[in-house]
Amino acid sequence: MTGVLTWQQLHDLKCAELLDAADGWGAVSTQADAARDRISDEMIRGLEATQKGMAAPAAIGRLRRLDRNYDYIRTECGLVRTTVSSLVYELVGFQGQLKDALDDAASLGFTVAADGSVSYPAGGENVVTKQPVPGGSASADTPVMSRPPTLDAPHPGLVSPNPNQAKAQDIADRIRRVLTAARQADEQFSTALSKLKAEPGLDVTDAMWKDAAADLAAVRKVSGDHLAKTIPTKGTPAERHDWWTHLSPSQRDEYLATCPDIIGNLDGIPAAVRDEANRDNLRLLIGKLSGVDEARARLDGLKSIDDQLRAGSDPPMYLLGIGDQGNGRAIVSYGNPDTAKNVSAYVPGLGTTLDTAFANNDLKRARQTALGARRADPSSATASIVWLGYDAPQFDAVKFLEPDKLAENFAVMGDHDAKVGASAYNQFMAGVSVTHEAGDPHVTAIGHSYGSLTVGLAAQQHGGIPGVDDIILVGSPGTEAKNADALGVGRDHVYVGAAKNDIVTQLPGKGEVTGTALGTLFGGPGVGGYVGHKVGEMVDGGPDKLYFGTDPASHEFGARRFATGDGPELIDRGKLVSSVVDGNLELPSPDVSAHSHYFDPEKDSVSAVNIARIVAGQGSKIITEEPR
Repeated sequence: MTGVLTWQQLHDLKCAELLDAADGWGAVSTQADAARDRISDEMIRGLEATQKGMAAPAAIGRLRRLDRNYDYIRTECGLVRTTVSSLVYELVGFQGQLKDALDDAASLGFTVAADGSVSYPAGGENVVTKQPVPGGSASADTPVMSRPPTLDAPHPGLVSPNPNQAKAQDIADRIRRVLTAARQADEQFSTALSKLKAEPGLDVTDAMWKDAAADLAAVRKVSGDHLAKTIPTKGTPAERHDWWTHLSPSQRDEYLATCPDIIGNLDGIPAAVRDEANRDNLRLLIGKLSGVDEARARLDGLKSIDDQLRAGSDPPMYLLGIGDQGNGRAIVSYGNPDTAKNVSAYVPGLGTTLDTAFANNDLKRARQTALGARRADPSSATASIVWLGYDAPQFDAVKFLEPDKLAENFAVMGDHDAKVGASAYNQFMAGVSVTHEAGDPHVTAIGHSYGSLTVGLAAQQHGGIPGVDDIILVGSPGTEAKNADALGVGRDHVYVGAAKNDIVTQLPGKGEVTGTALGTLFGGPGVGGYVGHKVGEMVDGGPDKLYFGTDPASHEFGARRFATGDGPELIDRGKLVSSVVDGNLELPSPDVSAHSHYFDPEKDSVSAVNIARIVAGQGSKIITEEPR
């Protein structure tokens, strides 16, 4: 719109044509998405699988650039579509308000001029002459103090005002208000649209994705987030799934373009849809965090996940959640949890944050579990999920055990983060249940380290973990449950792995923290001049108590303990002896890696096979170990 907007222009505006234009941009976005998928799923993977010559890397590099370009086109065209359709949404509302005002004028026999003024006929009666009070014209431009008397404020003389004047003035004011609002909306949306343009060239850079993130924020701002406000973020996963199911394809595309961060992290939305939304949001997050020094570790983690997604994997990856809140959020599945017969969801623990260590190590554990379950049952599809949907306590595993910090670190490692995480985990698992196409998968909840406390608390919430059949606890400092029965799946379906040299499964109880000798933790009394209680004993509890309640690997807890490798000793005795012989009183650096070997078939094949068999629904085939 240009110049001064008239009511006739707003009245005659063909919003259907604008919607057609929006749909055209949407079609371009959809075509770019299809082209991107073809390049990634067919061309790049085909070349990688069949071509080994020197030209192959160059061709693959060019295809990856094209893949990024189509990704960017899809995002920006989707934003154009949303901006135009949001403007139409506003204008249709304004047209409705204008129509109501014009209809009211027509029903009263008033005439609306091109400038919006409203003429009204004679009406009322002069009390002296008994003649009708003459008609006139009302305009929204007339200052309030200069307007003729109204029925509510009659002239102090003997002349009764024309009752039509107040009605005409109201209609004129309504027309002016709707024209002013329409003009403002047009200017705001035009400004947002003018920003949706690409820089010339063949490369889509991080800076361009940063601009795209700003574009998304601008579009949502001018649209009043009217789309975001219609998303049932406070509904149950079942309610959200029902909402999404009843949307038209066009509506779904619009939500994906404008609200990828919300749709991608909404429990109850199908996995394939969440994956599509989160891949878009991932690129926007990378752009948003680029150049932010304090976000470097998180940015590196996001880029590593992006690289793995683009490279592809077997089983295929699904990005079910991504975000930069707290210590970062990431939920990745190897295999589609909506179609797999076996679904597992692993919660990492102490020290986990969205960084390259998570992207490399925790994602690898999920993939190893998926591959192991496939070997255990080749006839059944498996989806193995790593769920970083909460903030785990942040401690360096070695510094955690320093003598002068031991009591302090134990004191701050409470269960608050686990309780918050437990609720979020149950919400996610409820989503897995409602989106599964067959409706009855075999589900395994896996908690490692502090993540086992999170899983344990989730299992103890009302109703337990939705859909869960089996629970695996590895490297666990306890679950705050008295016994396995408290986890709601029956003690025969609670499995525990505790390596001999995993120090976390031997933490002292809360009542013993300040009295425990670091030397006993490191392999025996007297080391370094410290003497203390036996590892795992509490001053007030006995040998079956851990920091967070009953030791899951104990007889008292009653779970099924499966065999694991021992793992490396916390203190290398050979180095310790050498240091003593050499007169060096410093303790060798502790090796806490036994805490992290459970999923790795190369470092602890016994544990990895047992976990895989449980996930595949073959708990009867595990190799067991006597509880403590």
